[in-house]
Amino acid sequence: MTVLPIDLDRVARTPLATQIYRVFRDAIETGRLDPGAKLPSWRDMAAQLGVSRGTVRVAYQRLIDEQFAVGAGAAGTRVARRRSLSSPHVSSPDLAPLPELFQTYGTPPLPFQMGVPSQDAFPFKLWSRVVARAARRAAAAPVSYPDPRGDPQLRKEIAAYLGIARGLRCSPAQVFVTGGYSGALGLAVRALQVEGSRALIEDPSFPITRKALDLAGITATAVPVDAEGLDVACAIQSAQDAALAIITPGQHAPLGMTMSLSRRLALLAWARRSDAWIIEDDYLSELQLTGRAAPALASLDHAGRVLHVGSFSKTISPALRLGFVVAPVGMTGRFGDVCACLAPAPGLALQGAVAEFLREGHYIRHLRRMKRLYASRRQAVLDGLAQVGSKSLKVEATAGLAVIVSTTASMSDAEIAGRARSFGLAPSPLSQWYVRSPLSQGLLLGVTNLDTRRLAQYCRQLAEAAQ
Repeated sequence: MTVLPIDLDRVARTPLATQIYRVFRDAIETGRLDPGAKLPSWRDMAAQLGVSRGTVRVAYQRLIDEQFAVGAGAAGTRVARRRSLSSPHVSSPDLAPLPELFQTYGTPPLPFQMGVPSQDAFPFKLWSRVVARAARRAAAAPVSYPDPRGDPQLRKEIAAYLGIARGLRCSPAQVFVTGGYSGALGLAVRALQVEGSRALIEDPSFPITRKALDLAGITATAVPVDAEGLDVACAIQSAQDAALAIITPGQHAPLGMTMSLSRRLALLAWARRSDAWIIEDDYLSELQLTGRAAPALASLDHAGRVLHVGSFSKTISPALRLGFVVAPVGMTGRFGDVCACLAPAPGLALQGAVAEFLREGHYIRHLRRMKRLYASRRQAVLDGLAQVGSKSLKVEATAGLAVIVSTTASMSDAEIAGRARSFGLAPSPLSQWYVRSPLSQGLLLGVTNLDTRRLAQYCRQLAEAAQ
């Protein structure tokens, strides 16, 4: 029988029974008491500590209730046969997900970083007031389960916004609020029941999409893009048995071209003939910096084969983790069931805030300001790179909220990006977006978070990293 040193603090607010319980629990968790070890009897323990047997009984009973110990009647109380929490077999390293794509989580954006909106130009005071009002409303809401499809007001506002901005006529019943783009993709895959099938994707394409398909057991067939977007003829020839196509027709990720009307119609015809589905990732459509964005692909869909997916990550904040899916009319029941059982919408407070942001016109005004700002910053990047005149970096194109530069250095674009991190810069290697090897290495330079007063310095440091 193991004897544990137990020092009771008789003036503390913590009950004596709780103090005794904690000593034994810690000894069991750390392995000082082996499984099967017998604990002292109530009488012996009470005499040793100078407390009543009832106090010891309460401590022992709590150990038994929480399965740290087993009561054996007249045979006494013994340590339960359970693995110690300190065992190396149950410890797990805290590995961040997708380290090849995301260096850190929860940190301020760096110059040239992709995928995050402007930190310095966001209307924080206005947004704070909107969030505070939404939080109060959510706190006073009835104590009941909210609609798993999303806040009805937000779904209504999203449907209205899409009708105006994307030419997409849909009802709130078709809109399902999700945990960002990833949540929307997961909801779509589950509701369509395409796990284990084949999907057509663009090459290059969003790495998160490819990883998600792999996790769902979906075989991805990469199809090249050109100036008109996805090569639909090549896609049909490459995978005639595909059940799904995931594309960014409004503004290709990451090269920026808009899919031509003829290609859109050909893809819709393929989906109709093949009884296949199209997931339209409306990547950066709200932030078309030159000209007017083309209507959503779903606005041309009369056969109910297109799912329109969007999020507020690039326009408000990725910290919201708020996105949406517009499902075909005939699939709304199925989507609702999957939401209720597997993928309910995020918390009501943030949904309410975004609904008010849309309803009061703040969102549209914010987008207009950001488009002017981003266009100005994109031009500043072009001017800064031209002034540096690096032989290792050549501007190839502007694409959405990024400038694409090719590299002629002997090292890979991933190595250059790694060297740039030492300067506090965060360009993205273009090669990570490709399935097939790209013809040339390159970098994606995000333009959203730049201090234009220091832009010349950023460009010099980038050129130095590429030497």
